[in-house]
Amino acid sequence: MVKIGDIELGAFPLLLAPMEDVSDPPFRALCKQQGADMMYTEFIAAEGLIRDAAKSVHKLDIFDYERPMGIQIFGDKIDVMCDAAAIAEEAGPELVDINFGCPVKKVACKGAGSGALLDIPKMVKMTEEIVKRCTLPVTVKTRLGWDHDSIHIVDIARRLQDVGIKALTIHGRTRQQMYKGEADWSWIAKVKEQQDIHIPIFGNGDIDSPEKALEYKNRYGVDGIMIGRAAIGYPWIFKEVKHFFATGEKLGPPTIRERVEVCKKHLAFSVEWKGPKEGIFEMRMHYTNYFRGIQNFKPYRQRLVEAGSYEDTFAILDEVAEQLSEYVF
Repeated sequence: MVKIGDIELGAFPLLLAPMEDVSDPPFRALCKQQGADMMYTEFIAAEGLIRDAAKSVHKLDIFDYERPMGIQIFGDKIDVMCDAAAIAEEAGPELVDINFGCPVKKVACKGAGSGALLDIPKMVKMTEEIVKRCTLPVTVKTRLGWDHDSIHIVDIARRLQDVGIKALTIHGRTRQQMYKGEADWSWIAKVKEQQDIHIPIFGNGDIDSPEKALEYKNRYGVDGIMIGRAAIGYPWIFKEVKHFFATGEKLGPPTIRERVEVCKKHLAFSVEWKGPKEGIFEMRMHYTNYFRGIQNFKPYRQRLVEAGSYEDTFAILDEVAEQLSEYVF
């Protein structure tokens, strides 16, 4: 049984990665239904929380059926991050997660996200102060290092554990790599192999199939896997991985009708949570992912993007289900 503090996550949990503009409540609801064991909010700017910025505060929304849930925060100022962690706790998650991994320039080059890897003593101190401030478990997500010449993840893991974090997720790339090249899980395995590191270590990066999930589970000895980009438009990945672990057999891909039904659920929740205008607008980024690689979908995608109402969008999706239902995967 893998545990973060007192939170029980099963023998080998699958985690949904926090992804900006993706991991919102509508998307999380679908991933939970498909088997995600632990999920996180989109990463939230600490400065936005302490200023009570509407967009940041809205990201604190958590629903009971999502649990266990973590709220992830990022920032470069220790006092601000501590205050933001306290605000996050008040929203009622199971844990608070610190983002030391985001590679985006506007975040990292200000010393937040993976920018913290350029100042490890500050990174450790910030973590220590947040742990002291919080009553809930504190976890961290980070990368191997800033670049290939500064990979210190084993030492970082040990120092973060020593100041009190309850779990660590490691993305197997450096900040310099961004999302390019292949994730190097050998460094994640080195962290896991340390006899004095006893907190759960979760691996992240490049898991896009049940076969790879099982291969990496067995090869690198991690306590669980965090899945990010492979779940976008394909929440079924969690169910497929679990089925493969249990049986050694692959589930068939979801049919067109199944894809339409899940897409409609996503849209309905988006409209409910964000309002009709924003909910419909923000769903436009997801249609390509739900129907990726399906012949003859392009004209429908164009119509979905142009649709201005909930009813019109649903009608087009129903048409997709009817007209493309014979598509063979």
